[in-house]
Amino acid sequence: MSNDAVTPAAPRHAVVTGSSSGIGRAIAEALLDAGWRVTGLDVALPAIVHADFRAMAVDLADGGAVGSAAAALPPVDALVHAAGVLRVGPLGQLDHAGGELMWRLHVDAAARLADGLVPAMARRGAGRVVFVGSRVAQGMAGRGQYAATKAALIALARSWAAEVAGQGVTVNVVSPAATATGMLSDPARAGSAPRLPPIGRLIDPAEIAALVAFLLSPSVAAITGQDIAICGGSSLAR
Repeated sequence: MSNDAVTPAAPRHAVVTGSSSGIGRAIAEALLDAGWRVTGLDVALPAIVHADFRAMAVDLADGGAVGSAAAALPPVDALVHAAGVLRVGPLGQLDHAGGELMWRLHVDAAARLADGLVPAMARRGAGRVVFVGSRVAQGMAGRGQYAATKAALIALARSWAAEVAGQGVTVNVVSPAATATGMLSDPARAGSAPRLPPIGRLIDPAEIAALVAFLLSPSVAAITGQDIAICGGSSLAR
């Protein structure tokens, strides 16, 4: 009988943005429960205490800071971009500063992180990327600027999925309907109440986290370039 010890495999490493609250925090906690090592990128103070969790303070709306953070990370097996804000306004009352903020946070941060992390995944022959989008990407009155940034994530995901599909890397978008997070009470969305899904309740962040964790698993290597709704029936014809 051999006495050679078997070295256990190191935990897979995921980077999760917006890990201090809401959907990002739920995703980070779900991955930690599943045995991942998680690095959380957020400007807010960390809300997770776990031996396999590391927080990096990063202003995700600052392109230079995002690029520097990506360059400083150890090898990454998965990237989840969940950080987000909502600014609303109809034509004639657009929040131009808010629109610029949403573009930097939702789209530019995704581009810089993917540019810094995905090529190495492709060289290793394996990797997972998930962007948290929104059902609003299909368009909604009063939320045009927000919808545009979330629609851009779908275009980026489909384009990049096509680039790395043959190298073992998948890129997908998860698009929730109205979700029970602190964003619902943000004063910036005053006058733009969430639409309750047909199931009669808001989406729970843990439900989104479960879908994201599934998309990061080895068994979904054939799912890539997709925008997957978790909408409580909001996308159904009625």
